[in-house]
Order: sequence, then C-alpha cells, then structure tokens
Amino acid sequence: MALTNELVSLSLRPELDPGPEQHRTPLSEMEVEMFARRLLQESDGAPLWVFAYGSLIWKPDFDAVEWQRGAARGWHRSFCLKMTRWRGSRAQPGLMMALDRGGRCNGILFRLADDDRLGQIRRLIRREVGTIEDAATVRWIPVKTAQGYVRALVFWAGPKGERVSRRLPLETVARVLARACGHMGSCAEYLYLTVNHLEERGIRDRNLWRLQELVAAELLSIHGLNEVTQSR
Repeated sequence: MALTNELVSLSLRPELDPGPEQHRTPLSEMEVEMFARRLLQESDGAPLWVFAYGSLIWKPDFDAVEWQRGAARGWHRSFCLKMTRWRGSRAQPGLMMALDRGGRCNGILFRLADDDRLGQIRRLIRREVGTIEDAATVRWIPVKTAQGYVRALVFWAGPKGERVSRRLPLETVARVLARACGHMGSCAEYLYLTVNHLEERGIRDRNLWRLQELVAAELLSIHGLNEVTQSR
C-alpha cells in the first residue's frame, strides 16, 4: 500500500466535537426500540447476517459467531456523504463511505449470535443510524456467498438528501480525504483501515486501491515530502 501508517499520522490532529447537526433529529430511545423490534421481526427467525463493507469489518459493534466473504450485486462502495462531524469538521468537511447503486461490492458477512439478538440490533442502530433522517439507509439485501445467497442487513445503502454527492472523480475524493479530520479521526485513517482490513480478508476493491494511492500522493504533497523521504 502507498498509504502507510506514517502518512496517515500526518492527517491526524485534535478536533473538538461540534455536537449533533441542528437540522437532524436524533432517534429517541423509544424510536430505537421500535426500529430494533421491527428489524428483529423482519429477520423472521432466520440466521441474522450483517453485510460489512467498511468500518464494521474492523470495528464491529456486535457479537459475531461466523463470518464469510460475500458479494452484493447492484451496489458499490462510494465516498458520497458529506460529513461535518466524526471524521470531518465544519471548516473542513469530510466524506463518508456508503453503498451506492450499481456495480458489485465484495465484503464480509457476519452472523450475529442468537443470544440477545434484539440488544445487538439496538447497538447497531445507535452506532450506524442515530437520526430519524438516516433510518431509510438501513435495508435488507441479497448477498451471494460460496454456498448461495443469504439475506443480510446493511447500513448506509442508497443514501439520499442534500449531503449526498455522487459520481465525484477519485481525484476530488482524494483531496477531501487527505485533508478532513474530526474528533473521531481522519478520513485518510478510515480509508487506510478499510483497505488494510479488506486486504487481510483477501478482498481488493479496485477503486479503493486507486484511492489510497491518490490520498498518499496528496499527503506527500501537502507536507512537502516525496516518496524517497517517506521510505527512510
């Protein structure tokens, strides 16, 4: 990988949490409970699989008893969501990754433990959704595995709204990711961890692989370095 841990460290800086966005409505505990119970009912007692394509691969918030590779046809990874919190700021907005329509996305399927399934769904909703406006980004999709198709829960699929910027050139995305940082870390760090953990699982996303090369080049340029200096 061209994007190294040393380069990623250059993208990190202390940032204060600006707090929830004023125009977005946090889910109440009652709404979280209703949402979780609806998803539990929709699982219909079958094994509950979650399709992970980004941070859930390297920072899951559930108890998985099994994992396998899977392919979501008709979807692809896309840094298409503008964010001013978490890994971005109001002064330097970042881009968050979601699943957008078209193509194919290879990722990891995790099967949740049957014990306290409702509690685990609650944890996923609190982590991945958070607001009423984002509830529509949760859906069930078919994912192909070596044994056939499974029905899996996926978060941040087909996002809509004023924050969505589709079909951005990779060069534009790279410029944003190399500069954006929030109180939870930088966008470059997110990209690095995602690509690194996909590689560990035997998955290489062509666009992300090219993107990490572009972000590495941006960081070298921002900090007045070159590849020879970085390799020492």
